[in-house]
Amino acid sequence: MNNFKFSKEEIKHIENIKKRYLDNNSLLIPVLWMIQEKEGWISEESMAYVGELLNIPLSTIKGVASFYTMFNKKPKGKYQLQVCTNVSCMLRGAYELFEYISNKLGIKNNETTPDGIFTLEEVECLGSCATAPVMQVNNKDYFENLTIEKVDELLEKFKTHLVEK
Repeated sequence: MNNFKFSKEEIKHIENIKKRYLDNNSLLIPVLWMIQEKEGWISEESMAYVGELLNIPLSTIKGVASFYTMFNKKPKGKYQLQVCTNVSCMLRGAYELFEYISNKLGIKNNETTPDGIFTLEEVECLGSCATAPVMQVNNKDYFENLTIEKVDELLEKFKTHLVEK
C-alpha cells in the first residue's frame, strides 16, 4: 500500500515546473528533490508514487535516485552534519573536527545517532576553501572557520532547538 502523496499545492508546483521541461524524465530530479525536502529521504514507496505520477518506470527512478549521492536512500537525522575533508579543510583540521564530532556523538561516517537527531557524513568538497574548515547542515546552512569550541556550540544549539519546539 502506497501512503506517500504530494499535497494539492505540491502537485500544482510540479505542474508549474513541468512547463520548463521537454518530458517527464527531465522532471524527475526536481520531483525527487521535493520528496527529500518533504520526507528527509527517498523511500521505495515514494519512488513508486512518482512513477505513477510521472508515468516513469520504477527501475528508471531507482537508477536516478541511486546514481546521485545527493539523494538519501535511508532516513537521516534531523540535522545532517556534512564535514568537508578536502584539501583546504584537511589542512586546517577537518579530520580532527570530524573525529571529534564522531566521538562526541558516538557515531561514525554515514551513521545516525540512536535518538535520530544527528547524521554525520564526511564529504569531499563544499566549495568554501577560504573559510575552511567548513560544515554544511541539512544541505543548506554553512558553518565556516570551525573550531572544536564552535562545533560544541553548534551541537548544543541544535539540541536546544529541538527541545524548544
